[in-house]
Amino acid sequence: MAVSDADIERIHELFEGVGHLTHRKMMGGLSIYSDGQIFAILSSQGRVYLKASGNFADDLAAEGAEKFQMEDGRGMNYWTLPDVALDDPDAASDWARRALAAL
Repeated sequence: MAVSDADIERIHELFEGVGHLTHRKMMGGLSIYSDGQIFAILSSQGRVYLKASGNFADDLAAEGAEKFQMEDGRGMNYWTLPDVALDDPDAASDWARRALAAL
């Protein structure tokens, strides 16, 4: 699945509370930036992931988030946005601000 203009609009609406966002399409997905800092990705399957490690990754895991894994089994420091935030821009933006603060 390629990222559509509707997908990009959805991401900008979801993280509207973060402030000015930019994005870049890559490898079928989307990299999402705030002030030039990548903090999230949208996978080619349409899943939203936040960049996370350490305590922040633990917080996401406690909310049921899943770690990003490539097809070959390698993982990356990206965790799914908690389900409760997927349709809630305030909650999604709060998680995004926490991701940015933890970088």
